[in-house]
Amino acid sequence: MREKENGKKAWSPYLAGALTGLLLVASVWFTGKYVGASTTFVRSTGFIERLFIPERVASLEYFKKELPKIDWQFLFVIGIFFGSLIASTTSKTFKLQGVPDMWQNRFGPSKVKRGVAAFVGGAIAMFGARLADG
Repeated sequence: MREKENGKKAWSPYLAGALTGLLLVASVWFTGKYVGASTTFVRSTGFIERLFIPERVASLEYFKKELPKIDWQFLFVIGIFFGSLIASTTSKTFKLQGVPDMWQNRFGPSKVKRGVAAFVGGAIAMFGARLADG
């Protein structure tokens, strides 16, 4: 871990990148599948919708070949959350914060503005990932 200017330890981006690369290689080597997350978000939406309107999900073209389920990719996305939680707590950089400092310095303290920007940015990224069949 490397020292940040505030005295806290941070993970080396080179080590984290190398470990991520090894994970990607291992994923393809052992399972023949690439690591990704966009399909999981679509499936989890279908999974939640299936709880309320099961016949609608079954009629959607996307889910006709395979209904939404909890699989390795779904667990991978959950692992991202827990892995980042472990990394931030072990480096003692974890803090609950509605608006990140960098955002606040540039755009102000508005949580609504931050939420709208995060939602729109996420929607654009998800659209691009799904467009690329990711």
